[in-house]
Amino acid sequence: MKIIRVLLAVIGLALGANAQANYALNLPVGVTETSREIHDLHMLILWICVGIGVVVYGVMVYSIMHHRKSKGVTPATFHENTKLEIVWTIIPFLILLSMAIPATKVMIKTYDTSKADMSIKVTGYQWKWRYTYLEEGIDFFSALDANSNRARQLGAKIDPASVDHYLLNVDHPLVIPVNKKIRILITSADVIHSWWVPEFGWKKDAIPGFVTDGWVKVDKPGIYRGQCTELCGRDHGFMPIVVEAKTEEQYKQWVAQQTAKKEAAAIDQGSNLADAAVDPAQSADVKKN
Repeated sequence: MKIIRVLLAVIGLALGANAQANYALNLPVGVTETSREIHDLHMLILWICVGIGVVVYGVMVYSIMHHRKSKGVTPATFHENTKLEIVWTIIPFLILLSMAIPATKVMIKTYDTSKADMSIKVTGYQWKWRYTYLEEGIDFFSALDANSNRARQLGAKIDPASVDHYLLNVDHPLVIPVNKKIRILITSADVIHSWWVPEFGWKKDAIPGFVTDGWVKVDKPGIYRGQCTELCGRDHGFMPIVVEAKTEEQYKQWVAQQTAKKEAAAIDQGSNLADAAVDPAQSADVKKN
């Protein structure tokens, strides 16, 4: 009875945890073709392992129950069986082959970044991300949003539960178009980071002095959240990743807005430099800034 009470208590704790947070015991299906293929591969190998376990433990339990000493069974006297050894060598080989072929296909597809529609460079910093759109000329930093940043401070007296997407929201998300193959070039400016969005089905380390790459093609618009998964310093837990997938038309509008902001900033900077050229005192202030 004590064991049953302990089991019921464990189940109750598990149910309570699920009521408080959205924990999952399995891989997420994801929103990309590769993430779904990785999930299907995972389930295929899982059920193969389950089948092997059922057969092996079934034979073991049957042997224990029906060949025990109390039933008068005596141990076998043979030393080896060549046919049996051939069978239990061939069967595992075929099982491994059935797992290796689909796994290799998925791995090759996951690493194939050729024929991309656009490229985005991701640079990790302590403790934020920099996104550079190589074709559009857009460049910005993405850091933890202000609400989460205030709530995480000691003595803030802000209930984290009152903050939407606490520690999983940013000030400037990475914006991408749907149904486009996007090559992600990943590196770091200081220490090793790791760029990970679960719904994309993969993660890549951001290593100083090296560029790794991956690709993503999101099927439907939405907001997808991730985190740095490499311990990179004291604020490692405060550099989330937010990717906003937009329709092609919405993405073009966003690009136009970012381009307009960039041009306006360039005009303002040019005006300041022109004014500074007239006013030497202001010129000195500009140089200081």
